[in-house]
Amino acid sequence: MAHYKAADSKREQFRRYLEKSRVLDTLTKVLVALYEEPEKPNSALDFLKHHLGAATPENPEIELLCLELAEMKEKYEAIVEENKKLKTKLAQYEPPQEEKRAE
Repeated sequence: MAHYKAADSKREQFRRYLEKSRVLDTLTKVLVALYEEPEKPNSALDFLKHHLGAATPENPEIELLCLELAEMKEKYEAIVEENKKLKTKLAQYEPPQEEKRAE
């Protein structure tokens, strides 16, 4: 019987923790929104994730676009760096701007 009370006590503590951190309130609001949705979504789980603000996209197309964006950023940074080097190299062979104007 003592083991049963200990388990209940832990459950009660966990329930209070969820209430205090507003998890139960937030879940209830999202579930009510799903219940009140006139046209139920195909995926209730996606509905919950969307309304809870899940950060990880499940759509493979979004993941591919994120990867492509990261690759493009790397290429951009490499090109900017190469551009700086080329400008420095070019500056060695070009006369200063003041000399150009004098001509």
